[in-house]
Amino acid sequence: MAKINSQYDQDTLVNPKHNPTVAALLSVIPGLGQMYNKRYIKGAVLFILFAAFVIVMIDFITTGLQGLITLGEVPREDDSRVFLSNGVISLIFTVFFLGFYCLNIQDALKDAKRIQLGWKVPNMREGFRNAWDTSFPYLLIAPGLFLLMFVVVFPLLYMVFIAFTNFNLYNAPPREILEWIGFQNFINLFTINEWRNTFVNVLSWTLIWTFVATTLQIALAMFLAVITNHPRLKFKKLIRTVFILPWAVPAFVTIIIFSALFHDTFGAINTQIIIPLFGEGIPWLQNATWTKIALIMIQVWLGFPFIYALFTGVLQGISSDWYEAADIDGASRWQKFRNITFPHLMFATAPLLIMQYSFNFNNFNVIYLFNQGGPAVRGQTAGGSDILISWVFGLTFENQQYNMAAAVSIILGLLVATFAFFQFRRSRSFKEEGTF
Repeated sequence: MAKINSQYDQDTLVNPKHNPTVAALLSVIPGLGQMYNKRYIKGAVLFILFAAFVIVMIDFITTGLQGLITLGEVPREDDSRVFLSNGVISLIFTVFFLGFYCLNIQDALKDAKRIQLGWKVPNMREGFRNAWDTSFPYLLIAPGLFLLMFVVVFPLLYMVFIAFTNFNLYNAPPREILEWIGFQNFINLFTINEWRNTFVNVLSWTLIWTFVATTLQIALAMFLAVITNHPRLKFKKLIRTVFILPWAVPAFVTIIIFSALFHDTFGAINTQIIIPLFGEGIPWLQNATWTKIALIMIQVWLGFPFIYALFTGVLQGISSDWYEAADIDGASRWQKFRNITFPHLMFATAPLLIMQYSFNFNNFNVIYLFNQGGPAVRGQTAGGSDILISWVFGLTFENQQYNMAAAVSIILGLLVATFAFFQFRRSRSFKEEGTF
């Protein structure tokens, strides 16, 4: 049976002598495989490009990768930061080179198989037209991809590598040479009491802050959107405009104003409201618990207008026939909200609401501008209201603990990525028919 199939395959080949394996092997030297396929101009261009890349970049890449391993050898002369930067750039160029190298082999192999089946090699004009048609989308995204590599990927890789070194205030280049210490920073984060206690406290508050502040602003926005969408309510446009106003004011201006309003000594909230009613002010900035309560209230104020605008738009699109049918069936207001309004709101806005949770998880502005993450806590390297991102900022720019800041940043990134991944997977349930 195998011999019959093999004979059949050979009979269907128009040009059986043209060997794809030979084309792939020749492509070990880029361009030769394309020349074997009689695509001489394409092969010449690939050969020239790869040869030029190797001639120009080989010294930089080999030196950069070697420096990435050693991080320098002579203190005060070799700067480990430069070695690390050059190594990361060399690594990026190497990945690009290997990617195009593999594509070159795959291209030669694919063309050889097509030639076996009777495909005719196009002439120069047709080849250029085909190449333009297939590569045009890639040409459009190439500038953005290039910027992405060196604006996002390079800093990210640099930070990841820093997490596995001993880069801190007392071991800073060029005075000292950095060393690779493996996972020691992560081990210290979970074994040394000072680091472990700080990490646990900050992570706990970050999760509470994210869940409570975001959920409250969503709940408030939903409540106000449903109320203002009621058909008996008058002056809807004016009321909606008032609710959108907090969104129109720059966030940092609002935060600074609230910081003054919540000031323990001269803040209007204490002097005009709390003290006249209770005789004693609240230590908003000196007590960590009250600081956290104030931060949650501020974030609810800042965040609900955007979600309110989303919900208002969705509510305008819900057909009144749904509610009329529910009235005929004798449904209560709660039943109509639970079975009509709420599913429609979630279906349309679930991805954006997930984004709100991710945004608040890394919401640096509110935490830092209100009280710089304070008040200070004895025995911790973070303030009482610091979340992970503001703690990383303090470790980097105030304490110069670059290695620990990088380690915490990696954990922070993994947490956000994992949360977003699973939540977006769950949000697909809203797109399935019959979920309402």
